[in-house]
Amino acid sequence: MATFRAPAAQAAKIMQKLQGGVLRSVGTVRNYESALTRVAEWTAAEKISGGLTTLTPALAVQYLEQRGQDVGQKALDMERQAMQAMMQHVTGQLPAGERLPVIQSEHAQALSGRAYTPEQAQRIAAAQSEQHGLATLIAHAGGLRAHELLDLRRGDERAPDPRPALDSKWQGRDGVIYTVQGKGGLVREILVPHDLAARLEATRRDEPVRITDRGIYYQSHYDIGGGQRWSNSVSAASERVLGWSTGAHGLRHTYAQERMNELQYTLSRDRALETVSQEMGHFRPAITETYLR
Repeated sequence: MATFRAPAAQAAKIMQKLQGGVLRSVGTVRNYESALTRVAEWTAAEKISGGLTTLTPALAVQYLEQRGQDVGQKALDMERQAMQAMMQHVTGQLPAGERLPVIQSEHAQALSGRAYTPEQAQRIAAAQSEQHGLATLIAHAGGLRAHELLDLRRGDERAPDPRPALDSKWQGRDGVIYTVQGKGGLVREILVPHDLAARLEATRRDEPVRITDRGIYYQSHYDIGGGQRWSNSVSAASERVLGWSTGAHGLRHTYAQERMNELQYTLSRDRALETVSQEMGHFRPAITETYLR
């Protein structure tokens, strides 16, 4: 049976090796130790043998994606920097010169974001290349994150992770089930309208292609946009046709607000909110709530 050193003790031991050499600022040492304590608590909850000392870059990204649903960008960046320093200078899990990818806080994006109207989303897609435009329409229709577009799989090819599901999920909509791997590694179902699914299948690759996006590898089965390049394309197209942009993440706001409006015709607000939360791959309905502002 695995044993775990107390999270605070793990963090303190790591900081003893960083303090004075790599890190000279007392304030930075204090902040990093606090950040690593939180990471160590997560490794204990996830039963990761060895705790901080065996944390890999992939696990670090998984932690940051989950954590980004609860904290703002400043706190998330601090924890990323603390793990990066530990991996570079203490555990050797991150080669010299390499960095952990910057993960955007979903909490911060939701608080500051603003939805496009459906018509504006269509205009943005029309102003993009065919490859990126199709990705925009699918992201809008399914509430996808940028990196999830790189990971699309048919529902009959990959099963979703077991999660609670209300019978109101997808109520009022019709389409084809696909799966994506979202934040925290959660594989969830999404619904793609039939016309978009037909267009998507026309781009299916004969063999999957390995794509790197912000330091993470994906097996891409479809020749459509996704990740940072697609996100940049959305912002640029929005600036051209609308004169402003809330970024690609604004499409998830659009999805959340559209679905809430649809579902509240037949469901209570609380049940509608929980339904949309499940569709979007949020861990709690409270996160979805911030998309409705």
